[in-house]
Amino acid sequence: MSDYAQVHVALERLPQGPWIYARLMDDPNAGYGGGLAPDGSIVEVIDGEGRFCGHGLYNSTSDIRVRMLSRGRRTDLDRPREFLRRQIASALRLRRKLLRLDEVTDAYRVIHAEGDDLPGLIVDKLGDALVCQHHSLGFWNLRGDVEAVLRELFPGHAVLHRFARTARGAEGFPESDPGAEGDTVAPRYISEFGAKFLVHPGESHKTGWFCDQRDNRVKMASYVRGRDLLDLCCHAGGFAIPAMLGGARSVTAVDLDEEPLARAQEAARHNGVEIEFHHADAFDVLREVNQSRRRPGAVILDPHKLAKGKRDLEQAKSKYRDLNALGIGAVAPGGIVATFSCSGALDLPSFAGIVFQAARRAERDVRLIEVLGASADHPQRPDFGRSRYLKGLVLAVD
Repeated sequence: MSDYAQVHVALERLPQGPWIYARLMDDPNAGYGGGLAPDGSIVEVIDGEGRFCGHGLYNSTSDIRVRMLSRGRRTDLDRPREFLRRQIASALRLRRKLLRLDEVTDAYRVIHAEGDDLPGLIVDKLGDALVCQHHSLGFWNLRGDVEAVLRELFPGHAVLHRFARTARGAEGFPESDPGAEGDTVAPRYISEFGAKFLVHPGESHKTGWFCDQRDNRVKMASYVRGRDLLDLCCHAGGFAIPAMLGGARSVTAVDLDEEPLARAQEAARHNGVEIEFHHADAFDVLREVNQSRRRPGAVILDPHKLAKGKRDLEQAKSKYRDLNALGIGAVAPGGIVATFSCSGALDLPSFAGIVFQAARRAERDVRLIEVLGASADHPQRPDFGRSRYLKGLVLAVD
């Protein structure tokens, strides 16, 4: 018999997807002290007919009141570490046995939150370091069990925990808590398809590296072969270095963040390629290029997340429209533009609409030649649109 508290959903049937919002709860305003459960604890979820539906992580502070861990009865959830061991081992089998990622890289996503039925938990392997990014108070509370399982499955690896800055307010995470624990690690090189990149696990954006763009980096290197590439928001050289190794005529890489830009420069030297790096704002650079007679044959636009949620969406759409109008306008006739959005609140049809509006503003004819997404170690859920957060469009521009 489970000792977990019960929470009730005010619906006859549990909604699809891994999240249950506060408005769907029987008492949406009740929290810890209100008779439900401690924030960040595992609970049993009961539907409006009184039926047991599964287990989830509860948080009265969050608008996402319950993050579902299972549907139906799971006896191993009475022993959270055993539950985590099974879930993480299953996720690792996908990466190693089916995707065979160890054959091409030593950096990949081990746990992709909702996509691996562990909502709110991300784990990236960066060389011999494992970075756990926590988006829910529930998994932060379970970090000891998560770490124990990871050390079993990855002997000799460092383990770091980071509470996502973007989730702190929503999850009620104390501002006084640094939200950073685990081993101390220095920057190190990782490998993808033979290219070497200098990363600092647990620092900079996300976990320290963008594993989701791995396959797209290889694909874009093929597209820009023999062309002059302008790579905007280049971060640590993820697109720039493979492009030069793959035969681009030249690469100019731009970023406003000095720390990853310095790592990109060091990695370029390590790979034996010459890339022109600029510490500058992407908008300023694109405006200059649009006024110049010398146009690149390819442009990559890969900004950081512009919409953290629905509240930021309209402002983000305007920024995406402006950036893409400048990027499409900057490329030479017959050129290629690859444009990306990692904002989960912005779906693919909306993003594509913005890009085509931008093309009209730039007075350029474009054809969509490929739609890109996250690498396969970022599995998606058909009932959870936000798992398809990364969107990329490759355009032929006349």
